[in-house]
Amino acid sequence: MFLAAPAAARLVAIVCAAQVFVQLGAGYWPVLLPELMGRWSLSNSQAGWITSAFYAAYMVCVDAKMMSRAVTGHAASIGISGAASYVLGELLAQAFGWRLAFASAGLTAAIAWLTVALAVPGRPPPAKSGTALFDFRPVLRNRSAVAYSLAYCVHTLEMNALRGWGVAFLTWVAASTGLSAGLLSPAVVITALGLLGTVMSVLGNEASIRLGRRRLITAAMGLSIVVGASIGFLGSAGYWIAVGLIVLYGMIIWLDSSSLTAGAAGSAEPSRRGAQLAVHSMLGYAGGFVGPLAIGWTLDAAGGMSALGWGLSFAVVAALMAMGLVVFTLLRPGDLEGDRPASFTSRN
Repeated sequence: MFLAAPAAARLVAIVCAAQVFVQLGAGYWPVLLPELMGRWSLSNSQAGWITSAFYAAYMVCVDAKMMSRAVTGHAASIGISGAASYVLGELLAQAFGWRLAFASAGLTAAIAWLTVALAVPGRPPPAKSGTALFDFRPVLRNRSAVAYSLAYCVHTLEMNALRGWGVAFLTWVAASTGLSAGLLSPAVVITALGLLGTVMSVLGNEASIRLGRRRLITAAMGLSIVVGASIGFLGSAGYWIAVGLIVLYGMIIWLDSSSLTAGAAGSAEPSRRGAQLAVHSMLGYAGGFVGPLAIGWTLDAAGGMSALGWGLSFAVVAALMAMGLVVFTLLRPGDLEGDRPASFTSRN
């Protein structure tokens, strides 16, 4: 059953509005991480577990189907509200304390739940098909789509390692070098990066169409490996160096975000696109779960926050990305119909 265009547009708007509310609290923990690690006497590994818990919960609770018309609005609502959450969390904590900041995150999540529960229309369950609901074997045999999803896994690992620890890294650099961040605080930097990343994701997908999807993704992954392997070592030298490297790193990370999801969706068999995207999302959030933990574990193994500790932590993330690039290259996914080099590459 398909909704009429006005009803469908209203549904998309409601869901995106709910996504904005639920995402407003996403950055509160990362932005308050430096303070709460001290207050709660947390090790870096323990802080990493808390950061990763969100992604573990998502893997358990995710919805298997995605509406292609809603993808753009959904991505924009996540990007914008998720970026704003860093500055909002910092402001609320400064004005009212960290406890009320987290309470406000619970309130906005409750508003999101009520919005969906009361405003989204119900509909009867779809008719049963001959395909087993949880039979993912045909999906996993789709070599091209799986290649994009595995690359998305390490992409999300890298992205959430930066989201989860970016504020803490910049805070440590500012403190260790004796430089006040001034107006461009770590929270403001990560907020600006989130907004810029949303733009980079859209531009990256356009570049995929013009230059070739596999070519763009391979280049983005290669660049992120180079920058990621050096950011902790070089960024520790000074706050503004760290800011510049963080912004560059984030722009490269976000560059292939939409390209990977579009690649998985476009490579899927139409009748199995929902299942294909379910696998894609699960792999992505599995990577998102590992990324913050990898940083926390490595920091503790290196003796805590130091130039060496941060350097090794980001280098571990870069090494995981390198493994993903090798797998992506070996699987040789095809470009999509409409991508410029599609005439001479295989789709599956």
